[in-house]
Amino acid sequence: MIKIGLLVFLYLFPNENGHKLVKTKIAHDITISIPKELMVMTPDDIALRHPSVRKPIAAYTDQDRLIDFSVKTSATHWPDADMEMSQKFFKAGIYNLYDRVEMVEEGIREIHNKKYIFFEFDSRINGDRRAIGDQDAILKYTYVLYLVEKGRTLVFTFSCPEQMKEEWQETARAVMNSLKVK
Repeated sequence: MIKIGLLVFLYLFPNENGHKLVKTKIAHDITISIPKELMVMTPDDIALRHPSVRKPIAAYTDQDRLIDFSVKTSATHWPDADMEMSQKFFKAGIYNLYDRVEMVEEGIREIHNKKYIFFEFDSRINGDRRAIGDQDAILKYTYVLYLVEKGRTLVFTFSCPEQMKEEWQETARAVMNSLKVK
């Protein structure tokens, strides 16, 4: 009961950093509350941030293009929704994407009667691989949820620069806690 009250409070009022959440319908079966500062990514933003043959189901960013939230369908499908095996697979994938990963928290949790694999971490990539000559390390804070169901895997990702983690971490958690998939 206390958890329900806390979630209602988080939806109706901005958190201490002033990030008010707005309930958003992502697809016919997905709703989530995202920060009102976020707007739908342009096709150019999507091409730059999500270079893949699979276009995201939805992708949002802030005005400065620093805070991102996206929903994608993973290319990896599990025939039997084995959560523990999937978790190990996705964790290995995260560690392969970055030069350094520091896990804040990870595990399997239930949100609105569905089980999700989650990873909350800080990462480092040595240089922007998309920009020629830019070799500064890129430090990010990321919160990712995987919904593994028979026939599909959905990936929900919230990220921001690591130096903005303190401002956005609680908002990222509130966003993910608001997720409803039918």
